Amino acid sequence: MDLLPDIWRQDYWLPPGVTWRDMEQLADADRPQPLDLLIALPLALGFVALRYVFERFFAPPMGRYLGVKNRSQKTTAPSPQLESFYTQQTRKPTHSEIAGLISLCGKTQRQIEVWFRLRRNQDRPCQSKKFGEAAWRFFFYLLAFMAGLTCLIDRPWFWHLRECWRGYPIQAMERAHYWYYMLELGFYGSLLLRISVDIKRKDFKEQVIHHLATIFLLIFSYCANYIRIGTLVMLLHDSSDILLESAKMFNYGTGWKKTCDALFVVFAVVFLVTRLVIFPSKIIHTTLALSMEVFEPFVGYYFFNILLMVLQALHIFWAGLILRMVYKFLKGKLEKDERSDEESEIEEEEEDKGGEENADHGDYCWERSKDTLNSKLSMLTNTCVLNSFSNQRASVSDRMRKAQ
Repeated sequence: MDLLPDIWRQDYWLPPGVTWRDMEQLADADRPQPLDLLIALPLALGFVALRYVFERFFAPPMGRYLGVKNRSQKTTAPSPQLESFYTQQTRKPTHSEIAGLISLCGKTQRQIEVWFRLRRNQDRPCQSKKFGEAAWRFFFYLLAFMAGLTCLIDRPWFWHLRECWRGYPIQAMERAHYWYYMLELGFYGSLLLRISVDIKRKDFKEQVIHHLATIFLLIFSYCANYIRIGTLVMLLHDSSDILLESAKMFNYGTGWKKTCDALFVVFAVVFLVTRLVIFPSKIIHTTLALSMEVFEPFVGYYFFNILLMVLQALHIFWAGLILRMVYKFLKGKLEKDERSDEESEIEEEEEDKGGEENADHGDYCWERSKDTLNSKLSMLTNTCVLNSFSNQRASVSDRMRKAQ
C-alpha cells in the first residue's frame, strides 16, 4: 500500500487507527474498491445512447397521447447583418448596439428589437423536446427509487440510522448496493456529458454544481465505504424527483391541468419534507454526530459533510423557487415553472403585435383612447336623450291634468 499515490493515503479515506490492510479482512467481492468505479464511464455512455433511443422512438408517441403540441413560431426575415451579429456577438443587444445596427442594416429600432426577439424564440426548445427530457428522467428516477427501496427496506440501517456506523469501516457490501451505486453514478455522468445540449434553465449553474457534488459524493462514499448512508441519500433524493418530472410531463400536455396541479402540490410537500426536514435532521445529523460515536474525525469525514452541506444549500435555493410557485398557485397566477427557459408570453405577444410591419405604437394608443372616448360620449348622449324624453313626458302629463 506504500506504493499508492498520496491521494490514496489511508488517513484521507479511513478513520484514525484503521488501515487498508484492515479492509482486506473482507473478501474482494464484499468490499468496495476504487477500480470498480471505472465501469461508470461505459455506463454513462450507455445511458446517453439509451436516452437517444428513448427520446427518438418512445417519447413522441407518449407525448402525442398526452396532447403535447409544439407552438407555431414566426420566422425572422432574412438579414445577414443581424444574423452575423446574433451568432458572433450577442443574442440581446444593448441600446447602443441597436443604434449601430440601424445604420448597418437599414431597419428601425422597433424592427431590430422584434427581429432579435423572434430569432431568440426560434432557438428555444420545443415542447416535444422538453417532454422527452422530462419523461426520460421520470422513468429513470422511478426505476431507481423502486430498485433502491427494494434492496434497502429490509436492511437495519433503513430503520435505525446508528446501524449505518456499526462496525464501520469494515462493512460487507452487497452486490445489489454495488449496482445501485454504479447505475446512479453512470446516470449522473450521462447528465454531465449531455449538459451542453440539454435545455438550459435559469438554475443552470446550480444544476451543474448539483451534478458535480453528487458525483464526488458517490465516488468518495464508495471508496470510503460510506455505502449505507450513501444509499439512503440517493433514495431520499429520488423520491421527490419522480414527482417533479411527472408534473413536468403533464404540464407540457394539453387537457391535464388538474393532474399537473395535483402532482405539483404533492411534489412541493414531498420536496420540502424530504430536503428541508428529513435530510438535515436525519442524514446530516447522522454523518456529523452519530458517526462520532464510532470513530474520530478524519479528512474524509469533513469532505463528505461539506458536500452534504453544498447539497443542502441547493435544497434551500430550490425551496425558495418552489415556495414562490406555491404562492402564485394559491393566488391563481401560476403559469409556468420558475426555472423555465421561456420569456413572458404576455411580453412576447406584445412584441409581436408591436409590429414586424412598422406599426406605430403612438397611433395604436391614440386609436384605443379615441374608441374609449367615443364610447363614453355615446353613453353620455344616450343618457341626456333619455332624461330629456322623460322630462317631456312628465310635462305633457301635467298639462293634461290641468286641462281636465
